Amino acid sequence: MILAIDVGNTNIVLGCIDKGEILNIVRIQTDSRETAAECAIKLKQLMEFYDIDCRGFEGAIISSVVPQITGALREAVEQISGVRVLVVGPGMKTGLNIRLDDPSTLAGDLVAGSVAAMSFYGVPSIVIDMGTATTMVVVDRNKSYLGGAIIPGVNLAYGALADRTSLLPDIAIRQPKKVIASNTVDSMRSGAVYGTAAMLDGMIDKMEAELGEKCTLVATGGLARSIVECCRHDIVYDDDLLLKGLWVLYEKNK
Repeated sequence: MILAIDVGNTNIVLGCIDKGEILNIVRIQTDSRETAAECAIKLKQLMEFYDIDCRGFEGAIISSVVPQITGALREAVEQISGVRVLVVGPGMKTGLNIRLDDPSTLAGDLVAGSVAAMSFYGVPSIVIDMGTATTMVVVDRNKSYLGGAIIPGVNLAYGALADRTSLLPDIAIRQPKKVIASNTVDSMRSGAVYGTAAMLDGMIDKMEAELGEKCTLVATGGLARSIVECCRHDIVYDDDLLLKGLWVLYEKNK
């Protein structure tokens, strides 16, 4: 069994994976100020709460978009488990041909998502991850990672809208009954859900046109499920996509 950890800007997702099967998933809030000791205490408490043996892991792997906490978290996992911890980054075997201007800038979560999509759903693919930022990346039929687009995340965008306007409230994002809404809150929800779905559809059309072929479409992330349901394209939703990708990466690099 391995411990796979995906560090996002908002949340950290931890998964216990045994032979490709995800057994436990825990989500905690990201705090970039935590020291290795603080991370170790929190992790040990979580493992005890879920009755998971810290010394029962054969290895661990981390992808992180928060470099301030990556080192501390790696040290903490090594302290409580006694195993070697891999960190997704340059030099790791991925199975991808990364065709970016500077491959070293590619974030670990994008690598994990792309590897999972390639391994479980096939290529060419467009991978959508709806977190603090919404990312859309393309892997072609030759397993080349071509790049993609970064868009403000739905919660981030609508949180900023509420902060910067006097009359628009902070809202919970969920699908309204109608696109043409009859009140302020539902109007904002219409934009957040149907507007984002239309944006995804439009970006998919443009990416496929530029690539010259249709792609497998895979989405993950907190709000993705409710939004991709409103898209006209057939998009597979996989909540565990990044953890699956981390398991594949661990197997390639252990």
